[in-house]
Amino acid sequence: MGEYFKFENKERDIPYYNHNPQLSKRAWIVLLSSVIISFIVYILLEDMSEFFASFIFCAILLIPLMYYSDWDVSLILRWPTKSEIKLAMILFIGYMIYAMVVGDIIDGMLNVSSGLEVNGEAIISLVFSMMAEELVKFIPFVFLMRLIYKNTQNRKLAIIISTFLVLIFFGLLHYDFETSIISVLMLQGLGSLFEFYGYIKTKNLFVPYLSHLLTDGAIFLVMLLGM
Repeated sequence: MGEYFKFENKERDIPYYNHNPQLSKRAWIVLLSSVIISFIVYILLEDMSEFFASFIFCAILLIPLMYYSDWDVSLILRWPTKSEIKLAMILFIGYMIYAMVVGDIIDGMLNVSSGLEVNGEAIISLVFSMMAEELVKFIPFVFLMRLIYKNTQNRKLAIIISTFLVLIFFGLLHYDFETSIISVLMLQGLGSLFEFYGYIKTKNLFVPYLSHLLTDGAIFLVMLLGM
């Protein structure tokens, strides 16, 4: 019990990092490669169809992960309980407040979103793209946890370091020439701490997925309505 944070659900654990289940070196290579490949394929397909690109983006990440997990979906997500849905809603509200405050401070929130083309298809596509983005964070997270835990046998340290590194990684994935590094690191990077908290607490990827879906859905809807 000492290796768990106080806020965690101690009846479940984060998979893969402690051979729970064990993944081979080949599996890790395939899973990490899927993160890179999924982004390349998404970029190539998004001009053709946002919906199709998002679906393939998610599939490239999810199918290998399920294959190496013997198709045990419960390892990463399950249908949420009422308390988990409530937590996702709280995290959604928390992030929106955080983004508005930080966005005003660094003048980044509107600038980050201004380059996006929002339409009905883009909003529907969030169903797949948000799960894909959670997997983009999850796969490197559990890989880093495995490396750090293997060398330290310290679960809490492995979670903290892995979370920090993935926050930076995910923030930089959103960097382009129209935004600043500070903006993406603070909004998409550090802002993802809300989703990470939801996952680490529940070990259910559906919680950060729902929170992330509500967040981007709300932002896209506001942009679509021109508010």
